[in-house]
Amino acid sequence: MIEVKNLTKNYNGTTVLDLPELHIKKGESFGLVGNNGAGKTTFFSLILDLIESTTGEILSNGIKTARSDHWKDYTGSYIDEKFLIEFLYPEEYFEFIADLHGLSQSEYDNFLNRFSDFFSTEILKQKKFIRDLSKGNQKKVGIAAALLAKPEVIILDEPFPHLDPTSVFRLKKMLQEFKNEFNTTLLISSHDLNHVTEVCERIVVLEKGKIVHDLARGEENLKLLQNYFAV
Repeated sequence: MIEVKNLTKNYNGTTVLDLPELHIKKGESFGLVGNNGAGKTTFFSLILDLIESTTGEILSNGIKTARSDHWKDYTGSYIDEKFLIEFLYPEEYFEFIADLHGLSQSEYDNFLNRFSDFFSTEILKQKKFIRDLSKGNQKKVGIAAALLAKPEVIILDEPFPHLDPTSVFRLKKMLQEFKNEFNTTLLISSHDLNHVTEVCERIVVLEKGKIVHDLARGEENLKLLQNYFAV
């Protein structure tokens, strides 16, 4: 589904990401963990063609992401609030995204129903621009918009901070439902190992831009990862 070949990213002569090879299979739930500066956001930004690699390439379904926009049709993502249109109401933003994907009114209505618990009573019909929402509610809008069209690939960078415990629980449940129902390929990054291991079957640890662990979820591997970050 997603292939990485000889990928590097340099800033001012410093290599911040160095991934010779990586393959993420269709339907896989891929969790990326690491401390600040590990290269998680850089990697996701390269997949989404938001920044240019120094060397190498990324392919999605065999398509070079830096050479085509076709992969964007089946990819949903949220990195940060820059993905939002802050002067719109949430409803206007969702309608805009729905129009981009050619969703019918019934599909859009089903989307709102599906996310009603996640939104609680704080997102819709509040007459608040996105810019006036709390950080947590802005994140809810961005994540929901990324999932709106039921994409084949979902990429979420640090989706859990700023969310209250109930919203974190509901988000994890929804992500697992999407994977099971639509065979969605999930790529999720987090500082929190527990969040990632609850959602993802495969855990990759980045340190200074390099992969230091690539493990299947399991009790023994979880202990290994806990010991790694405890040092």
